[in-house]
Amino acid sequence: MKIADIMTSEVDTCTPQTSLQEAASKMKEINVGSIPVIDNDKLIGIVTDRDIVVRGIADNLSLDSAVSEILSESIVTGSRDMSVEEAAELMADHQIRRLPIVEKDKVVGIVSLGDIAVKDKSYGNADIALDEVSEPAEPDK
Repeated sequence: MKIADIMTSEVDTCTPQTSLQEAASKMKEINVGSIPVIDNDKLIGIVTDRDIVVRGIADNLSLDSAVSEILSESIVTGSRDMSVEEAAELMADHQIRRLPIVEKDKVVGIVSLGDIAVKDKSYGNADIALDEVSEPAEPDK
């Protein structure tokens, strides 16, 4: 099965200038944990609910601060013609729960572990990714 068969193709995005408040509100409104950040239709990063908490609120940034101050620029992406198994392995290798799907740097979809678990009937793919993504990390102390 191809990732294009299970990905969400209507992806809400934000710009680098979007405030943390706007991004958090959008995540709540559409019930997601991340939003791709685009500039001139090109994917430049992704902001997650965790980014907002750990890099924003915990660092005492104003809710009016731009997501460009906290976004993850080192992003892993997939392509719509990759298999679900390839996507699951990529997510496991990089310990990520959401994978933006791009074509020529433009976001054309996004897939989450939940999408793989619910829409891919082989289920083993979600188990592969979830085992690796959910590996406990050692706390920095």
